[in-house]
Amino acid sequence: MKKIFLILLVFTVTLMYSQEKSSIKKSFFGVQAGLFGANVYNEVNLSEQFTLRSEIDLNAGIWGGDLYSKTGFALAPALSVTPKWYYNINQRHNKSKNTKYNSANYLSAKLGFVPDWFVISNVDGIEVNPMISLIPTWGLRRNFAKNFNYELQLGLGVGKILKSDYSLQVVPNLSFRIGYDF
Repeated sequence: MKKIFLILLVFTVTLMYSQEKSSIKKSFFGVQAGLFGANVYNEVNLSEQFTLRSEIDLNAGIWGGDLYSKTGFALAPALSVTPKWYYNINQRHNKSKNTKYNSANYLSAKLGFVPDWFVISNVDGIEVNPMISLIPTWGLRRNFAKNFNYELQLGLGVGKILKSDYSLQVVPNLSFRIGYDF
């Protein structure tokens, strides 16, 4: 009886451990919103530490003050593909911390494209200059309350407006967003 109990205990612990390791999803998508926009994204795990994230953003802009007759806002779409390296996900897992939906710190290289498709604004005649950018970024992603997350991104890169007579520009990536993973 003791041997059967011991075998069942070992089998149960092995099953529990294997389920924990398989909790890393191969692919998931979610939505996030912050002060300056919202996005829909899909993140595909290429390995335990490397992922590829694709996003569709609605970036926000606000202007106003003494020089303008009214406060204006604009929402414009942006597309990006971002390879990510979650450099501390294994350490977090080994310390029994939450790693669901890639809850860890990461380094990434965000390749973005801002098209001139449409602009949602309270001012007529607003246009967007199409631009491509590459922004190395450090990020922190954490999950709470089952499927909710928050993400902080800090980066500085370069961008090029796709019209003649524009040189390279410095492009920041500073965001804090709260979201939901499906």
